[in-house]
Amino acid sequence: MQKQVYLDYSASTPTDERVVEAMMPYFSEVFGNPSSPHGYGRKAEQAVEDARESIARVLHCKPNEVIFTSGGSESDNLAIRGIAMKAKQNGKQGALITSPIEHSAVSRTIKDLHQVYGFEMAQVAVDPKGVVDISHFEALLSHPTTLVSVMYANNEIGTLQDITLLAKMTKQQGAYFHTDAVQGAGQLPLNVDVLGVDAMSLSGHKFYAPKGVGVLYLREGVDLLPIQSGGSHEQGRRAGTLNTAFIVGMAKALTLAQEEQETRVAHYTQLRKQLVDGILAYVPNAILTGHPEQRLPSHASFIFDGIDGNQLVMHMDMRGVAASSASACKTGNPEPSDILLALGYSKEMALGSLRFSVGMPTTENDIERAVKATKEAVEALLTLKRMLT
Repeated sequence: MQKQVYLDYSASTPTDERVVEAMMPYFSEVFGNPSSPHGYGRKAEQAVEDARESIARVLHCKPNEVIFTSGGSESDNLAIRGIAMKAKQNGKQGALITSPIEHSAVSRTIKDLHQVYGFEMAQVAVDPKGVVDISHFEALLSHPTTLVSVMYANNEIGTLQDITLLAKMTKQQGAYFHTDAVQGAGQLPLNVDVLGVDAMSLSGHKFYAPKGVGVLYLREGVDLLPIQSGGSHEQGRRAGTLNTAFIVGMAKALTLAQEEQETRVAHYTQLRKQLVDGILAYVPNAILTGHPEQRLPSHASFIFDGIDGNQLVMHMDMRGVAASSASACKTGNPEPSDILLALGYSKEMALGSLRFSVGMPTTENDIERAVKATKEAVEALLTLKRMLT
């Protein structure tokens, strides 16, 4: 039996052994609550603050600008709800601008703020590759705006945005800029001063840290209302006892990702090229989605015309290859991808998506097997479709 080939690293990564090693003492030895005043608590608090400083060094920010959360979705919610509701409290309720290709943690949060709290919302147009239309963005910013949220790297199609430009344009209009950088961490530059962002969301399990821990970078001077009631942790910005072990692990993983970024990105880029070239050359009806060059190094996404993406994922799994249809958050959903619809694909074509994402353990042989499995699965589904019509 050949080993399973895992090509869904955009959904989740395994926890790095070095990260696990760094975390182990904080499960049983240094187990105190970091908010407790005694020695056990002070040791845990010191570990948390050391981790905060490590992450701040990677982001080129101040430690007090690092807020620990349970993951990317909470970070997105805290940034968007917190900033918007603070503006409302201060009588400065402007529009919330986003794109039609955001993660649901952003899009649904903004929709909720619109429907429940009366915020105006607007979506900036994107081109067929998923790149923000700058002229339309400029036009939207001409109206009173509270917050813009545009993701750094798209989770379904891999397209990158020019966050530095978008943030600069936003701040020139006196609004705040947030980016969901969950997919980019570990592969893209995260210097918040270069990016110019006011808030940025990260999630540990996308860069070889555990699930259930994340970061919100919040620029000093940007006010928000907490979205949870409880203990006044994280300078009163978030309730809930801090997960010391996972925070230590996330800091270790992000530090490793920065130190090894050049090597990792070169590895990812080579394998992605092999994968894209192989799929387009050998698999019937394959269309590359997203921007062909301006995309996440580890990411390759396709549409197979006339194929159901969820059925394709199952056929791939039976052939020993793990991939996903659209976002992992929507796997199993028979509805077409909103992101692919926003790019102009028909509903039928938008149902036929497949996403591959490579990781540190991925080999050239894994890619060869994936191309072969995709070819066999697509041909099998096309044959079945012909027999049924």
